[in-house]
Amino acid sequence: MKADLMRQFDTQVNEFMDSLIEESASLGSSHVSTVFPLSDKEKSKLSDLFEVNHIRTIYHMFIALLILFIFSTLVVDFIDEGRLVLEFDLLVYAFGQFPLVVVTWMCMFLSTLVVPYVLLSVWASVYPTSNHRALWTVLAGSLLLLYQGLCLGFLPTYVVLKNGLPPASCFILILEQVRLIMKAHSFIRENVPRVRSLERNKANSLDVPQFTQYIYFLFAPTLIYRDNYPRNPCIRWGYVATTFSQVLGCLFYAYYIFVRLCIPQFRSISMQLFDLRAMVLYVFNSILPGVLVLFLAFFAFLHCWLNAFAEMLRFGDRMFYKDWWNSTSFANYYRTWNVVVHDWLYYYVYRDFLSMTQKRFRAAAMLVVFTVSAVVHEYVLAICFGFFYPVMFCLFMCFGMVFNFVLNDRRKGPIWNVIMWTALFLGQGVLICLYSQEWYAQRFCPIQEPSFLDLLKPRSWTSYYVF
Repeated sequence: MKADLMRQFDTQVNEFMDSLIEESASLGSSHVSTVFPLSDKEKSKLSDLFEVNHIRTIYHMFIALLILFIFSTLVVDFIDEGRLVLEFDLLVYAFGQFPLVVVTWMCMFLSTLVVPYVLLSVWASVYPTSNHRALWTVLAGSLLLLYQGLCLGFLPTYVVLKNGLPPASCFILILEQVRLIMKAHSFIRENVPRVRSLERNKANSLDVPQFTQYIYFLFAPTLIYRDNYPRNPCIRWGYVATTFSQVLGCLFYAYYIFVRLCIPQFRSISMQLFDLRAMVLYVFNSILPGVLVLFLAFFAFLHCWLNAFAEMLRFGDRMFYKDWWNSTSFANYYRTWNVVVHDWLYYYVYRDFLSMTQKRFRAAAMLVVFTVSAVVHEYVLAICFGFFYPVMFCLFMCFGMVFNFVLNDRRKGPIWNVIMWTALFLGQGVLICLYSQEWYAQRFCPIQEPSFLDLLKPRSWTSYYVF
């Protein structure tokens, strides 16, 4: 068996080296090409973890669980109503006022498409030959900050709060707000040093990316700007259709999770006094829906959605996540769960902080990264849910920071992976339980004229709607 395995390994290595030599030869004949051709077999396996048989079996298990959710819902509805109920009222409510969402997004996107690029182009045309470089830099930077604060910062938030958008519509706008701000920052951050490096006698060599490169970056599934990215030679439209259909399936999956596991549980606890035993039970009962929602968010966005856009744009780098499920430390989990956001935080928060402090405060740089991430997560949840309840912030800044240093990369072995999964499961249960509790408390126990303190204080702590 060992000899057979070694022969198979040698054969695969030789095939890989031959393909690598052929690819190098093809690249050598075209110095300006950014297309990295892949064979059909390689394309089918590109970032497609779910082609592995073992992972595919887990995928089938989740489909079977979805079928059971659908079947149980239909049976219960038939018993209660005497007919099959296929109204999906929760989905209709969650994505309400969708035309307003589309119009607002168009305003956000078009402004991001024009303002940062025009500001960079004008500043880059003046900066190399100007005798007042600092003045022009401060002026352009102030205009950029003003634009980001008003158009990308204030406008989406105002639309969400003014019109009382439902949760899913809120998440679309607020997450796009965060994404466009991060994209604009990366575009400016990567190009300003190039312009500042120009000498005064090179005024004609304007080093600003082409507008088409900027448009491509705004749609590309990455938050790090580059003039060119690895590109695939063709688009597999069948793969695109499959991934988008899987995203749609995940939406219905989440619908049945909330209908069968969350709503009945938290609706039944209204007008009950606080009970520690009941709270503990509700937290543990919320672990299953919390974990399922976590898996669905990972699969729908980080795998399906990003891969679909990467395929349509022939974007070659599909490293949107790594094997975070094998992590034996939370430090490794944070690096591998969402590589797209992690890279942005590493380049533009962690490394820039170290650069400003001459690499003397690495612990402080890590603290800043955690703070930025925690604040943004809590901002998204507060705006989308319509109330301030900093559960996510506390989990990030308290337990997340502690686990990052205690469960660090020196922790090896299966037991640490078990500990990581246990903490992750419990954290998801706490999030689902406390946020669901506060959601119903806000609806069932409204305050007619709330003060500023009432807006900051969780309603579920003082109302009779607490278990």
